[in-house]
Amino acid sequence: MAGQVVAESAVAHEAAVDAVLTASRTLVAVATSSLGAAAEETTIAQYRALVVLASRGPQRMVDLAGALDVTPSTAGRMCDRLVRKGLIRRHRARADRRTVQVSITPAGRQVVDKATTRRRELIAGILRRLPDARQMAVADALREFAAAAGEIPDSQWPADPPEAPSRKPS
Repeated sequence: MAGQVVAESAVAHEAAVDAVLTASRTLVAVATSSLGAAAEETTIAQYRALVVLASRGPQRMVDLAGALDVTPSTAGRMCDRLVRKGLIRRHRARADRRTVQVSITPAGRQVVDKATTRRRELIAGILRRLPDARQMAVADALREFAAAAGEIPDSQWPADPPEAPSRKPS
């Protein structure tokens, strides 16, 4: 009996993985399309860095790398490009002036906001094809999925992430 429950659980798990993989193709297409509308020269990986900074505020490079699941050197190169584009900036941490952090700029926040607006429109169009009850079931399942992945819901993002201190002339 216990073996049958484990086997059924494994089958259910595999079916869930397959369903999420299938849905993720659509979500990646939506993400790519929405990003193209917001900033043609921003990659999905760079956009993800902007989202982390918008949702969590200033980050040390090692923390940003961890959130993106990349090495600190990869995060550093990505941040170099985002700094050149004016989408993030580097600054000294207020609490420990030896620590360098990166934070999103108003231009970076605008990229995130534009992409989110477009993504919301595209997702709404897809969801309208489902009955209301199914839309709610999808919403509930995806909220749980995002929470399990450690994602911060948009509604819990700071309205304006803390600004980095401005540099004083030496």
